[in-house]
Formats: sequence, C-alpha cells, structure tokens
Amino acid sequence: MELIIFLVFSFVIHGALANNGEIVCEDLSVGLCAYSVASSGKRCSLESYESIEGTRGYQCKTSEVLVSNIDITNLIESDECISSCGADRNSLGISSDSLLESTFTSKLCSQQCNQKCPNIVDLYYNLALGEGVYLPSFCKGRNLNGRREMSQIQSSGVAWGPSAASSGYGRQLSEGPAASAALAFEADAPW
Repeated sequence: MELIIFLVFSFVIHGALANNGEIVCEDLSVGLCAYSVASSGKRCSLESYESIEGTRGYQCKTSEVLVSNIDITNLIESDECISSCGADRNSLGISSDSLLESTFTSKLCSQQCNQKCPNIVDLYYNLALGEGVYLPSFCKGRNLNGRREMSQIQSSGVAWGPSAASSGYGRQLSEGPAASAALAFEADAPW
C-alpha cells in the first residue's frame, strides 16, 4: 500500500515538475497548490472561479507575492509542515486571516514549525509585518498573554506584494533590524 501511495505521489509531482524540474503554479493540482513556491520565487495561490454552468471550481495560480528567502523556491510544501504549522492545503488566496485563529497561531509559533518549516514561517512572518506585527514578538507574547496578543492583529485580508514593499508593508527578510532573527526567530526561544 505504501508503495502505491509513493508511486501516485511521484506521478503527481513529476507532472508538476515537467518543465525541467521547475515548478509552475498553473501546472500544480489543487491539492498541492497552497503553500507551494514556483521556480520564479513567486508563491502559488489556490483560487476559486465560477464556470459558465454556474459551478464553482478551483485552480492554482501564480501570485505576485515573492518569497523573501531564495532558498525557498521550487518547493511543494510537505504534509508534515502543513500539519506541524496548522496550515490548510484548501486555503484560498494568500491572507493574514489565519493569524486571528488561536489554534493556528499556537502551531505556527511552535518550535516544530519554526525550526523545520521555513517556507510557512517566511510567509506568515511577512504577512504579520504587513499587519504591523513582528511575528517573533507576537509568538512570545502569545505564550505569555494568550488572547490579549491576538488584539495586535486586525487583518485586512490582503497580502502585500512586492510593489508594496517600498511603503513598509511586507518587508523582505533581508531588510531592517529583524533580518537576522527572522526565520529562526531566536534559536533558544521555547515556544
């Protein structure tokens, strides 16, 4: 049974990597889209559409949101990281709304997520910055103050793309004083 699952998964991945091993979001299946990163460094986004017949469908699209760490390109996020970080492969679009959910932030702020899943951490680090929140401080405060820290975030539901970076939203990890601690947050932080 495990061999069959492996072969099916390998076939699906091979189809997504048909372009010389490069990931193109539009070639990914709906089930692999969310939290994937194309070879271009742009994040994939699961989007919904309404067909001519009036039925709702889903498709994978390339967003304008760039990853801030060049090592996180050409990536289909693992099921282990999806689970460890509390993410959902059925998430539509790219939004900071999940940061308002205590169950999600509990997993996102966990050591298991922060130490093993740089793609998801990178995404939510930048989404939190777009909301005016420094994620490492938020995670520390969340553990100390619980719900009170949730009031820091008032989601706009918008993911700021590269054009917004110059206005201070969605700053890249290579910018500002937060750069050195961004992905690892702080190596000894016991969240």
